[in-house]
Amino acid sequence: MDVLTSLFEHFGVTWPKFIAQCILFLFVYWALNKFAFGPIVSVLAERRRRIAEAQDNAEKIKQQLAEAETRYNEILAKADLEAKSLIDEARSSAEAVREKRVQEAVAEAEGVIRKAHEAIEQDRRKMEAEVKEAMVGLVAATASKVTGKILTDEDRKRLNDETIREIAA
Repeated sequence: MDVLTSLFEHFGVTWPKFIAQCILFLFVYWALNKFAFGPIVSVLAERRRRIAEAQDNAEKIKQQLAEAETRYNEILAKADLEAKSLIDEARSSAEAVREKRVQEAVAEAEGVIRKAHEAIEQDRRKMEAEVKEAMVGLVAATASKVTGKILTDEDRKRLNDETIREIAA
């Protein structure tokens, strides 16, 4: 212990001052711990807690984002299917409308052809009537020239009837 005492004296340390300094050091340590380190440590602990909470929230947000992306892809796929269905429906509807228009056009063309046939038939009958009339006139004129006499109305009628029967047969 003498060595320790001589060492303290050599460095200028006296026991009463040393004990006072130790008490002062403990008081300062206690004061700093209570008023400085304590609040700083609690602020750092609060900061660590917030950082951990923020990391947890970031992880939750990542999961929610992944779920939202999955839902987005599902909705997109569903919308794609609906769009394809609508396109197919529109195509079939357009095909049905086109087919209906074609049928209407065919029916209209058949109507035009039928009317043309009827008009041709009427023209043919009209021409036959004109030809018959002309033939009757020619027969009457020929008969009167051949016989050398003027035909009476009764003779003309009889010749007309005979000519018509011959032409019709």
